Amino acid sequence: MLKKLWVLLSLVLVASMVLTGCGGGAKGDKLKVGMVTDMGGVDDKSFNATSWAGVQRAIKELGVDGTVLESKQQTDYATNITQLINQDADLIITVGFLLADDTKDFAARYPDTNFAIVDFGSLGPNVRGLTFSTDEAAFLAGYAAAAATKTGKVATFGGINIPTVAIFMVGFEYGVDYYNQKHGTNVEVLGWDTAANDGVFVGNFDSTDDGRRVAETFMNEGADIIMPVAGPVGLGTAQAVKERGNAWVIGVDTDWTVSASEYKDIILTSVLKNMDVAVFDTIKAVQAKDFAGFKGENYVGTLANNGVGIAPVAAGAVPESLKSELDQIKADIIAGKIKTGWAEYSASLQ
Repeated sequence: MLKKLWVLLSLVLVASMVLTGCGGGAKGDKLKVGMVTDMGGVDDKSFNATSWAGVQRAIKELGVDGTVLESKQQTDYATNITQLINQDADLIITVGFLLADDTKDFAARYPDTNFAIVDFGSLGPNVRGLTFSTDEAAFLAGYAAAAATKTGKVATFGGINIPTVAIFMVGFEYGVDYYNQKHGTNVEVLGWDTAANDGVFVGNFDSTDDGRRVAETFMNEGADIIMPVAGPVGLGTAQAVKERGNAWVIGVDTDWTVSASEYKDIILTSVLKNMDVAVFDTIKAVQAKDFAGFKGENYVGTLANNGVGIAPVAAGAVPESLKSELDQIKADIIAGKIKTGWAEYSASLQ
């Protein structure tokens, strides 16, 4: 009798160990998720904050153990990833194009750890790339800006000239050009020229002083709508526009009427990059019992799958007919009837 009981207990113990080690890619009972931000911090009201919101949702809804480590400078990337490796994280999410090299390096060195990177394609079999066709949404924002301008001049600038920044600017310019073609106007774009591959970049993602300075320059040149693609730098732009008046700002990454509500009265619209949804879905996939690894897959957020979009255009800023125009343009972009310029631009760089 005792022998049978011992065998039964042994079988139960083995089954418990097997169940603990399978499913969800977890090394323990609770899925451990770690996030490493880019510079600008988790409270940047932009892509770091939006990505972290996806982890926070997973903590609440999926019961995962979530940690965020902020990077103040580029040398922090490797240090922060190492810390999460040492904490036995099951999934490490890195945020931003600039973390690509370190993500690739650590993913290769730790093939049993799952990685995901926001704003970059897959970097190995254990890495899921979270990418976004923000050119599609920025095209819509450019069209709306051309409809709203009173001066005939709109502007955009970036933090650093990297693809995940330039993609906004290319789409924006093409949207303005499309409005000009449709309406016989001649709205000018300051700060970026796709054909010349040249534009205004402040060289960072954290100096609000730079955002203010560039905004003042653009407004002095006659621009009354500005789209900063530079994280917290853009908040300096918003402050300058609010103080000057008679101008609009277009937010990026998240709806600035919510994330930067102190500037809601001067936000024309925002180009939305739903990184929180992509991050949450990635965590959910890893937690699933049938998870068998990323196999180098990429997620691509588009207008079609609501991975990108634009926030409502400010009331009274454009004619009522613009909404139906934007709806048709969105449908035509999804159908491939309208080109946003990004495919051609990126191909020209190779």
